[in-house]
Amino acid sequence: MSELSVVLEKQSFLEGPRWFGGRVFVSDFYTHRVLSLLPDGSDVRVEASVPAQPSGTGLLPDGRLLIASMRDQRILRREEDGTVAVHAELAGLTMSVLNDMAVDPQGRAWVGCFGFDLMGGAAMQPAVLMRVDPDGTAEIVAEDMLFPNGTVADGETVIVAESFGNRMTAFDVAADGSLTNRREWATFGPAPQTTDLGEALGSLAVVPDGIAEPDRDGAIWVADAGNKRAVRVLEGGEITDEISTGDDECFAVALGGEDGRTLFLACAPSFLEHERRHTRDARLLSTRVGVPLAL
Repeated sequence: MSELSVVLEKQSFLEGPRWFGGRVFVSDFYTHRVLSLLPDGSDVRVEASVPAQPSGTGLLPDGRLLIASMRDQRILRREEDGTVAVHAELAGLTMSVLNDMAVDPQGRAWVGCFGFDLMGGAAMQPAVLMRVDPDGTAEIVAEDMLFPNGTVADGETVIVAESFGNRMTAFDVAADGSLTNRREWATFGPAPQTTDLGEALGSLAVVPDGIAEPDRDGAIWVADAGNKRAVRVLEGGEITDEISTGDDECFAVALGGEDGRTLFLACAPSFLEHERRHTRDARLLSTRVGVPLAL
């Protein structure tokens, strides 16, 4: 049982933690804020207000912050003076709610979407993965993904957690930004053969939600949103380590800290909007791990 410390509490629903410049950035869905704080939980700042609900974040090469604005299908950009501008309009590519996002060293944002009305209990449908270039142009780069969620991108490879697919999927990035060599980076079991969300969730060995940047050994920490834990996964799907989050589900993780050995975990009792919107019991936790973030 790893020792967990409370970094931030009394939030609505935390997602997309990231380690940028000595601070933890995290989105709080239902207070519509992107927050940042020091790893001990002090000096909490509101980095941006996002009325349409923030999710994944990332940094452009010049340090400006990108934010996935979920309900209006936009990528927002916070300028150096703190103002927020529209970086990309994605409503022409998807009408679905945007999800997590990663920004690679070239400034390209890779963002998924729900694909169906998750909170309304609709039948599961495949979704798309989109690429947003530094100038704000965007296109669909992968289809038929089962709830593309946590994403990491190093400029040469993109790895996406398919939350309802029992897998993590990898792609190679071609010179023009297109994706090739689609493959299962980690497989936890067979993909569900149903469009019923309840049935699908019951068949998943791992529900890979948010994922951390790879560690020095190439393993990835994964929030297992169905089993109240975070797991460290090797390519192929072997789980080497597990951290229980107690009574709360774990929805996202980030690896960071001064020495790269602090794992931050975004936790809450559930993910359902009607249960989380008016509550303030989401927390950001942290613990120490053995293998540091890859430099």
